[in-house]
Amino acid sequence: MLAERLIITPENIEDFNLQLRTKTPLEITKWILMRAKKPVVTTNFRPFEAAILHVAALVKPNINVVWCDTGYNTPDTYKCAQKIIQQLDLNIHLYVPKQTVAYRDAIMGIPEVDDPNHELFTKQVKLEPFKRAMKEHKPDVWFTNLRKGQTELRDSLDILSYSKDGVLKVSPFYYFTDEEMENYIDMYRLPNEHRYYDPTKALANRECGLHN
Repeated sequence: MLAERLIITPENIEDFNLQLRTKTPLEITKWILMRAKKPVVTTNFRPFEAAILHVAALVKPNINVVWCDTGYNTPDTYKCAQKIIQQLDLNIHLYVPKQTVAYRDAIMGIPEVDDPNHELFTKQVKLEPFKRAMKEHKPDVWFTNLRKGQTELRDSLDILSYSKDGVLKVSPFYYFTDEEMENYIDMYRLPNEHRYYDPTKALANRECGLHN
């Protein structure tokens, strides 16, 4: 039985993580949403994103879903996103960069990670839209699909963690392996697409910059 304290702080968060370690993603989500005032779930529709969207929408059908679209997704990702949105009847809030892809292609293209323009590129296509979304929604709880083993930073987190801005991040599938994610997707017949492209990351295990 989880402790009934309503306040999760940096001082007691480890205790809550220990208690949640044996719970299912659905149980974790239900427990958090009972206590959240302004929750959001963020997505970029990368592989397995349907899982976090499914569990969040199952518990709270009208939950705000923030989609920060870089504009560089593959056609397959956009088609998969549309299927997920329709199947789960998601309450989508779309955020896109202030510059078009065409404009950026003409000015800087897609800079390599060692290019001086890479930092500006990342800010334009990912960080600015995300910060704008969080500023507008002002969530107290932020559901993500972070998982252990994805990056060095994410290995240092847990089911519950805090963003640098003080928002409680919840990753119900944090300890799930790829195989377990595949099983979840198959169990609920959720759309999934592995042909995904992130223009800000040269390597699959490179941190995107949003989860610090």
